Amino acid sequence: MKILQSITGSLLLKDGTIYDPATGKSSMGSVLIKDGVVEEILSNGKLVSADKIINCHGKVITCGFTDIHVHFREPGREDKETLETGSLAALAGGFTRVCVMPNTNPVLDTPESIRFILDRAKKLPVEICPIGAITKGQGGTELAEMGEMIKAGAVAVSDDGLPVVNGQMMKIAVEYAGQFGVPVINHAEDVLIRSDGVMNEGSLSTRLGLSGNPDISESVMVYRDLVIAEYVSGKIHVPHVSTAKSVELIRRFKKKGLDVTAEVTPHHIGLNENKLAKYDTNAKVAPPLRTDGDRIALIEALKDGTIDCIATDHAPHTIEEKESDFNHAPCGMIGLESAFGMVHSTLTEHGFDIFRIIDLLTVNPARVMGFEVIPITKGKKANFTVIDPTGKWTFKKSDIHSRSKNSPMLGMEFEGKVLTTILGNNIFS
Repeated sequence: MKILQSITGSLLLKDGTIYDPATGKSSMGSVLIKDGVVEEILSNGKLVSADKIINCHGKVITCGFTDIHVHFREPGREDKETLETGSLAALAGGFTRVCVMPNTNPVLDTPESIRFILDRAKKLPVEICPIGAITKGQGGTELAEMGEMIKAGAVAVSDDGLPVVNGQMMKIAVEYAGQFGVPVINHAEDVLIRSDGVMNEGSLSTRLGLSGNPDISESVMVYRDLVIAEYVSGKIHVPHVSTAKSVELIRRFKKKGLDVTAEVTPHHIGLNENKLAKYDTNAKVAPPLRTDGDRIALIEALKDGTIDCIATDHAPHTIEEKESDFNHAPCGMIGLESAFGMVHSTLTEHGFDIFRIIDLLTVNPARVMGFEVIPITKGKKANFTVIDPTGKWTFKKSDIHSRSKNSPMLGMEFEGKVLTTILGNNIFS
């Protein structure tokens, strides 16, 4: 089990492959950290003393990952997750910055609620960036205090978990958010087409006797949002893309020059609907796991840049909730701790190298949100993830630091493991 400690004195990440996503350059060498700051970047084999040395031979030293889509449940459902336990889960997965969604209780729909998250985050070992709600209470009928939330520190707006059904409300939101240069993130699902569907609609849902959610429930909403964004020249980000139809729409509008970005989750590129064959409620997510054809289309979209980045959609739920019958169990799975293993294992089979995979977890999501991409440079705050690209491991409950354990990945074998995560004076190793 990984342990969070405070770095005292100097720490040497010794003799690894240093990959800087900000510049796209890699080299063999070491990184000396002192008092939470990069003291020196050393050429390979250069000797230097340090209070603590981590041997990185055969490993990759890179920037900490950024996850632009997590649910930490605080305030309101701390029995599922807190900002603190979510931070530990993030560090275990190699993430040093996360964006928390606003579907808490109460909803993050005021500048005061945004400041609450930022104040709580000051004491935590990862950078937490709140996303404000588009509508008050996520009710879909009245615009939230978007401008004031953004001034207070919200990095985007979203009613994630619930789509903005009213097209006029979505149009106003995209226009207004555009004045502040932040993306609007709409949960891409037409709820009337989805109806009571609980998994992908197809022959498997029929065989299992479960109501189906067709792929067009997503692509219809994606199309509507893209057309609205085009009409008002707005900035839009499409979350958790799950279907080949949506991919084609995003690709088409990107070619037209629309300011649109998109993300995909590790579970949508690594799993398909067959994971539900034994009615595993931990594999019940929104949007649902789709066909293998959809899964391959998502991977190809990462390859050609149609989909910009990977985000976990980390969604913790209690054991009691997930042990309900399939129709009534909530949608969502945790994903921070298993993310790199799933992504690396999946994408290397499709020709991605380690550096391209790191980009999908670092600079690409940072650019989507407009975050500054800081190179690995002397004098900067330590922000590192150390990876073993060839490390083979089995995902177990002991690897989970989230307060919830709802993952269908338990027992899966992965290649590629996060060994150490460092942010400032904190080391999780």
